[in-house]
Amino acid sequence: MNQVFQGATVCLEPAREEDRELIRPLAKDPRLWEFTKTLLINDTYDQQFDLYFDEALQLPELGGQAFVIRTAGDGNVTRPGEMPLLRGTIMGMTRFFHVEWKDKRLEIGHTWYIPSVWGKVYNKECKLLLMQYVFEHLHFHRVEFRVAHQNIRSQKAVEKIGGVKEGVLRKFAIRNDGVRRDTVVFSIIDDEWPEKREKLLQLITQG
Repeated sequence: MNQVFQGATVCLEPAREEDRELIRPLAKDPRLWEFTKTLLINDTYDQQFDLYFDEALQLPELGGQAFVIRTAGDGNVTRPGEMPLLRGTIMGMTRFFHVEWKDKRLEIGHTWYIPSVWGKVYNKECKLLLMQYVFEHLHFHRVEFRVAHQNIRSQKAVEKIGGVKEGVLRKFAIRNDGVRRDTVVFSIIDDEWPEKREKLLQLITQG
């Protein structure tokens, strides 16, 4: 899965060791981890981040891939009064993981963006590029998304890109701060993909 995905506004590149120190300060924002607590912003942040990034780099050994999300456009997808982002600016990360080749399914997740791009076109095109590869190249049957039950913003984002809510896994995980959380499961399957793809393209066109 050592693929580069190039779109009009985003470019997804496999995570590399060289990216570690570029991403470390970007991920040190408590707003990113408000609901998941994947990283706790405290005195142990650097150790936590290194474990997090090591796990990302090891995903290819498990059949998955972590990606660094960069801007691909020329900074023309901003709101009035905002500074454009330069081409190649790192905006966040995402992953293919829990890849089951026999069953032809995988999960897309561990996705985060710097807060200044929340609600913009980038996530829509990112998901379009990833799912086009999964459904049209790998010919998988299912893509799954799992979201913390407290994270209503992310749940709405998954629904907007076409995710179908399947249910809630109650008391599914314990966050790194010790709080137990439920997990909301969404999916898109191959039968639905042509229609979902067209709707995603429309959303991307609208910006």
